[in-house]
This record gives sequence, C-alpha cells and structure tokens, in this order.
Amino acid sequence: MSNFVSVTRDGGVAVVTIDNPPVNALSFHVREPLMQALVLLRDEPDVAAIIIACAGRTFVAGADITEFGKPVQQPDLRAIIAVLETIAKPTVAAIHGTALGGGLELALGCHFRVADAGARLGLPEVKLGLLPGGGGTVRLPRLVGPLKALNMIVSGTPIDAAEALATGLVDAVFDGDLIAQAIRFASEMVGKGGPFTPARDHNELLKEADLPAFDKEAAALAGKVRGLEAPIACAQSVRNAITLGFDEALAAERELFVKLVGGDQSRAQRHLFFAEREAAKVPGKDIVRRKIARVGVIGAGTMGGGIAMAFANGGYPVTLLETSREALERGLATIDKNYTVSVTRGSLSEDAKRQRLDLFKGSTDYGDLADCDLIIEAVFEEMAVKKDVFGRLDAVAKSGAILAINTSYLDVNEIAASTSRPQDVVGMHFFSPANVMKLLEIVRAEKTAPDALATAVELARRIGKVPVVVSVCHGFVGNRMLAARGSESEALLLEGATPRQIDQVFTDFGWSMGPFQMGDLAGLDIGWRNRKARGQTAVIADTLCEQGHFGQKTGSGFYRYENGSRTPAPNPEVEALIRDKAAEKGIAPRVIGTEEIIERTLYPMINEGAKILEEKIAARASDIDVVWVNGYGFPVGKGGPMFWAGLEGVDKIIGRLDHWHERTGKDIFRVAPLLRRMAVSGSWEGIAS
Repeated sequence: MSNFVSVTRDGGVAVVTIDNPPVNALSFHVREPLMQALVLLRDEPDVAAIIIACAGRTFVAGADITEFGKPVQQPDLRAIIAVLETIAKPTVAAIHGTALGGGLELALGCHFRVADAGARLGLPEVKLGLLPGGGGTVRLPRLVGPLKALNMIVSGTPIDAAEALATGLVDAVFDGDLIAQAIRFASEMVGKGGPFTPARDHNELLKEADLPAFDKEAAALAGKVRGLEAPIACAQSVRNAITLGFDEALAAERELFVKLVGGDQSRAQRHLFFAEREAAKVPGKDIVRRKIARVGVIGAGTMGGGIAMAFANGGYPVTLLETSREALERGLATIDKNYTVSVTRGSLSEDAKRQRLDLFKGSTDYGDLADCDLIIEAVFEEMAVKKDVFGRLDAVAKSGAILAINTSYLDVNEIAASTSRPQDVVGMHFFSPANVMKLLEIVRAEKTAPDALATAVELARRIGKVPVVVSVCHGFVGNRMLAARGSESEALLLEGATPRQIDQVFTDFGWSMGPFQMGDLAGLDIGWRNRKARGQTAVIADTLCEQGHFGQKTGSGFYRYENGSRTPAPNPEVEALIRDKAAEKGIAPRVIGTEEIIERTLYPMINEGAKILEEKIAARASDIDVVWVNGYGFPVGKGGPMFWAGLEGVDKIIGRLDHWHERTGKDIFRVAPLLRRMAVSGSWEGIAS
C-alpha cells in the first residue's frame, strides 16, 4: 500500500501492518493508506478476517500531536474507525508494546483485541489537557464498564495485558509470536461464524451502570485535580456514554475535545510534553555514553537514602557509604521502612521489595567505591565538607568514573577544581524526597566532559527522572528563581498581608500549597541556615526559628499543627509578631489585594528567568518551565512560568515590574533586557544572545 502501511496474506487472513517509527503515530501519511487498505479488504471476497498490527517495538502509541490545533486532514481517526465498524468479517487488533491514545481507540474499533503478555494499554490524553477524541470515552465503557473506564481515562494511567484481559478490554493474551497467534485467533473467529459485534453495540454494562456511584467516584477524582479542565471533561464524556445514545455521546465527545484542544490549558500541557523531550537532548553528535553498572552514594540520610532508592528502583546495584556503622544501619533501616510502606499500599510486591533491597551494599570504607561507575555525594551542604569528600574520591575512584555533586546552591566549578579530574565532575541536583520527585537538574561545570554530561542525562531518564541541563550559578535555575519569588514575601506580611492570604492566592492560582505552608512543611530551619551562611536575614522567619518554631516538625511555624496534625491552623502568635515588627519599622498596615501579591511574587520569577536565559544558565525558556513544573509544583495547566508569562502578557508584566521598581527601588523589580526584547519579538526563542 505504501511505505507506512503494508498488507500480507496468510490464507484468508489479511494482516495490515503499520510501520511509522518510532512509535507508529497515526499521522496523516499513515491514516490515508490505512483507510485505503481497510476499504479494499472489506470488499475483497477472498479475505475472511483482517488483523491490524504494527512493526517495530510498539503498537500505535498515539496520535501525531504535532497535528493538534491544525486543520484536520481527512481521513481522520474517527472516519477510519467508522469504516472498521462497517466490516462484517472479524477484525482483530494485535497489540504489542503499548496501545495508547489513538492507538487504543483504533483497537477499540476492531471486533477483537489480542495482546502480547508485555503489552500496556491506556488513554493518556488527559495528560495533554485533552480527552480521547476518537471515541475512546464512548467505546471503552462498553467493554470494561463505566467505573473502570472513568478511572483509566481520568488518570491516563495504562494497564497491563493481564488486567486488560481480566476487565474485558482484550480477548486473549499470548506469549511468543504475536502475529502467528493472532492469525490463529482470527481463523478461529471465522470458524465460529458471525455476526461480529463492534464495541459501539455492546450496551450490557451501560444498562447495569449505577449512576449515583459513578457520580460519587467522578466527584472524588475531580477533587484530586485542582483547576484542571480535562479530567472534568473526561468524566463528563464517560457519563455521556451512560446517559446518551452512542452517536449523541460521540458527538458530545467531539465538542468537548475541540473546546479543550483550543484552550490555554491543553496548549500549556502540550508545550510541556515537547519541552521535556527537548530538555533531555544534549548537543553534540556521536557522543558515546559511559557504561554505568554500579552506583555509589555517599551519605545515608534523607537525601542520600532517597537517591540510593532512586537508582535501586531503576535496577542499579548501589554501594551506600556512611561515616559510621550506626549511621549506615539507620539509613538502611529507613530504606527498608520506605519500601515496606510501598508494600502496605499495594504499589510494590514483597518480592520486588526484596529484590531492590538485595541491590544495596552498605559500607563505611571509601575503598568500597572503587568499582563504582558513578559516585554521588549527598553530604552536608557546606563547601569544605564537599571538597573533603571529593578529595577522598579522587584517591579511590576508578578512571572514567563520573563524580556527581548533589547540591542546591554551591559552586560546582569550585568543587570540581579540588579534584585532578574535573572533566569527570557533574552536578546532579536531586529534589527531596529523591526517590519520588521527578526533576533532576544536571549541572554542567566549566570542564565537564560532553560524554559525562550525556551519560548523566541518559541515566536520569533510565531511573524515571526528568533531566534538565543547567549551568553554574548560585541556586542554578530552580532555587535562584525561588529566591526571587520569595524576596517580597516578608515585605508583604509587614505591609498588611497574612500568611494565609498569600497562600490562598497561590492555591487559587493552581499551586498545591502556598509558600508559607510549604516552608513549614520543608522546615523553616533550612532557609534560616542558608540565610545565615550568606549573611542574609528575614525578620519574621528568623525570629520564629530563634524561638524554635521550625514548622510541622515542631508543631508550629507560620501556622500551628496541633496534636501531630499536618493541617495548618492560624497562628495568632505569628500574626502578633508581624504586627509588632511592622510597628518597629514604622510600617502602617494596609489592604493588599490578590493582584499585588501576584505582581510581587510571580512577576519577579519571570524576570529572574529572563536573566537566567540571558546568562545562558538555561538553554531554553522551556527548560525553565520543565524545572518549575516537575520540581516546584508550578501548575501544569499554566505550562510553567515562562509559558505562563506569554499567557499573562509580557507587556503587562514589564509595566508592573517598572511600577514596583519605581515605588520601591528594589533590584528584584529591575526589568531584565531580555524580557523587554521578548515583549517586542513575542517569543523567547532566538533572543538570548
């Protein structure tokens, strides 16, 4: 048929094979010959059954999302599925790898689905701010039931072949040669005779649906997705499958899809999808990655233990080093406890827990790191301590081993210079808890070798992290912008805002929590220690720390946490402290509105991001967005701070920054030249030089 779609015959069974590497996306150049093949085979008398399969490593893993938002070229997926449903002879989707999004919707158009034992199936469109637009919300409930479909579609999480078989999504699961098994299956269906019923005509599970139970589950799921439109639309579309006729529900699905695809949230989430791909690319051709077989981690505390777990979770043997046997045993016990919690929650089996624990080798001897290909330190955040560690590593690490610094602020160049092999040194800034948080800032020092950098980025992806390459400066990208975001927090308090008011502005914006609640959660003493090291002060926070109020762990901070509760309650003592400090400084409290809080917290972030781009600390504005969404909780539906700046209006941001700079004289409001250039060009691209 074409280079992308071919047809072979095995007796009366026709096998239609899609070959569009790397993931067999349903681009127009695939859809057109696929439609032609199906129409021809439908009407060919010598063909008794049709199989849709894919070449390469996967079944169709989705639509071509580069086509979203553009005029649709026909035939679209819905038209292909409509043709599939006119075929009287049995049609079978043979699924290997992943059948995701439009791929699963294509399979739902077939009478039957068979899968390789390792296959995974799902409708992840919600993660792009969309709902399935090819009938997935209407057909899937007819096969697996509305509640199961609701959870699959709203979460976007794929299920494995065994679960797909148990729920009725697939009709058979095979080991071995999938195509040969699929041909036998199709031949058996031919032998049984028809009629063969498409998914659209399976109504039994819909008739049995408990609508109040469905609505209760939908409401519970909606409560977990603050401010996002797509999950709500997904739930409504699945509900339509219950309450409306098939064609009416299908039309309603399309209306919701069109509305979402043109909205800011989906644009933001699609931006992040491509941004993560770009962030993982390292410039340079033919860079040979170093082989990483064993990882060493120095420090078994909270951060070190989390880093060690991240690598063990990725299948890497880990040598965990501590200064004393007592500290080592304590760290290993914490790791064991963390895995036990996962087993209790059902997210990890007992066997998997044991396999991961078997990957750990504890030691108090630096010499035991000699066989490690990557060694990461997770020791106290002090330059002298880090340099001492790297001096020891220089003496024991094998040639070519990558030496990684886990630091939030310190100068990676200075630490690298303390070794005889600065080309092997790279920063790997994990975020706590390191076994959970996705972001990994990969810090490129002045002398970091290209292959060391590329290896660190590839390794990050292998252990399920989202890597972003940054250059050296205080705080790198994330923490430097965090400092800018928080620079006016205390001034806002002293001028009349309350911690709860500021936090509410943040949660209304879409953050999971505001800066003061987050500070209490992380521990106010962390920021206090950093400020003291840099000779800085924060009058309210410093006073709280001097009084021993560090947040949740002490039962009080900016909020109260009574009887071990993690729910913040107003703290009258803090409010009194704020009033007293304001009076000492002669500041008369006034009413502060939502817009002012945003202008004095989020706008300086954007400005700092522009400075970071101008200084080439980050390669792309989209890299900054990836950092902030994955590491700091910037709302996904707003696409990250730099993308959101475009939605907010850069001219507006510049105008208000100029206003606050004139009013306060503070450098944090001095507009970066690159931000002004962006206002003229309308894009972050190509203006950083």
